[in-house]
Amino acid sequence: MKILYAIQATGNGHISRAMELMPHLKRYGHVDVFLSGSNSTLQADLPIKFRSQGLSLQYSCNGKLNFAKTIKSCQLRKAFKEAASLPVKDYDMVINDFEAITSIACNKQSVPMIHFGHQASFVSDATPRPDNKSIIGEWILRNYAHSHLNLGLHFKRYDQFILPPVIQRSIWEATPSTESHVTVYLPSFCDKELLQLFSVIKNVPFEIFSRHCKEIMTFQHIKLIPVEKEAFNKSLINSTGIITGAGFETPAEALYLGKKIMAIPIGGQYEQKCNAAALKRLGVKTINAIVPNQFKQEVENWLTSPNKATGLKWQSTEKTVTALFDLWDTATRKTMLSKSTSPEIALL
Repeated sequence: MKILYAIQATGNGHISRAMELMPHLKRYGHVDVFLSGSNSTLQADLPIKFRSQGLSLQYSCNGKLNFAKTIKSCQLRKAFKEAASLPVKDYDMVINDFEAITSIACNKQSVPMIHFGHQASFVSDATPRPDNKSIIGEWILRNYAHSHLNLGLHFKRYDQFILPPVIQRSIWEATPSTESHVTVYLPSFCDKELLQLFSVIKNVPFEIFSRHCKEIMTFQHIKLIPVEKEAFNKSLINSTGIITGAGFETPAEALYLGKKIMAIPIGGQYEQKCNAAALKRLGVKTINAIVPNQFKQEVENWLTSPNKATGLKWQSTEKTVTALFDLWDTATRKTMLSKSTSPEIALL
C-alpha cells in the first residue's frame, strides 16, 4: 500500500504528531510525506518526498498574526501549480493533516483523501467555539483541507468521529515531577518581548523556549532555550506549570501530565480562540491577550491558585492509527467518498 501523508508545518504540533504516528503508519505500507509551510522550528524526522513553502502564517513579535506579511507570503499561483503536478493518483491512500495544496490536488484530480487531525474536528458544530464566531475563521477551518471523510482529534470526544489527542511516547511513558520552574512556549512573541514580560516576575524560574535563539542563554531567573523536542519534553514533564499559546498538542500533553496551564491564544488566529474556549470548559486558565502592565499579576495569581483542570482521556497511538485505517477501509468499501457523503462519518 502506498500512502501519501500531507502535513501542515505552520507550527511544531503537526510535525510532532506525525513523528509519533509514523512507525504505526509504516506497518500498513510505504509512506511518503508532503511537508508544507515554513513556520516549524522542530526538526522533522520524517520520510519527506515533497516539500513546499505552502501557505504559511507570519507572526508579529507581540503575540499576534501579522496579516500583511501572511498575505504577502502567500504565493497562490505557485500553490495551484504545485497542486496540479502533485502525483496524488499514484497513492492508494491520502492522509491530509490540514494541508491546502494536497487538498486542491485531490479535488482537481478526483482522488479521495481523509482529513485527519485536530482541524478535522471543526467539521462538527458540537466542537467548542468562542462566543463571537468568525465567519472567515469558520470558512477556513471547514474548507482549507476540505474532505468528505474526516477523523478529528480534540481534548474531548465532542462528536462520534472525534478521537483523543495523539500523545508522544516520551510523554505518556514519563513520570512527571513538580520542580520550581515554569515552562513557557509562546512562539508568536520575540525574545525581547518575552524577556520584558517575564523579567519583572521575580522568584520564579522560567524556561522559555524560543524559535529565535540558537543556544541556551541565561538572564537572572530566565533561561532562553532553542525549541528542541527532548529539551522541551523534559522541561514540561518536570515543570510546576506551563504558559503557552492555545494550540492543541502542547496543552493536550500538559493536561495528560496533570500540569497547571495558562493558555493565551495567538491574536487573530481563530482556531486558537476555539481551543481556548474548549480549554476554559476544562478548567484551564485562559486569557484573551497579554496586557503588559497586568500580566505579572495574572501569572502570580495563576501560580498560587489551585489547578482546576480536568484530566485528559487518552488512547494509544496504535489504536488511533487502527481507527484511521478502519474508517478508510469502511468508507472505501461502501463507496462513501462521493460528494453526497455527509462529512460527519461516524466510526463504525
